Amino acid sequence: MNNTEGQWRKSSYSNAQSACVEVSPGGETATVGARDTKHEERGPELWVPSTSWTAFLRLVADHR
Repeated sequence: MNNTEGQWRKSSYSNAQSACVEVSPGGETATVGARDTKHEERGPELWVPSTSWTAFLRLVADHR
C-alpha cells in the first residue's frame, strides 16, 4: 500500500544520524503507515489499522 492521501511526518524523537521513523495517516482507509526515514520512498512500509496503531501508542506510553 502506498500513501497517496496523507503526508509523512517525521518523529519528534528523530536525530541527526538518520535514526528516524515517519508515520502517515492512510486517509479514508483507516490505516496508519510507518517507515524508516533513510529509505523513504524506496523502502518497506508497515501499514496497520488505525485502531492497532492507537493501541500500540498507548502501550508505549504506559511503559515509559
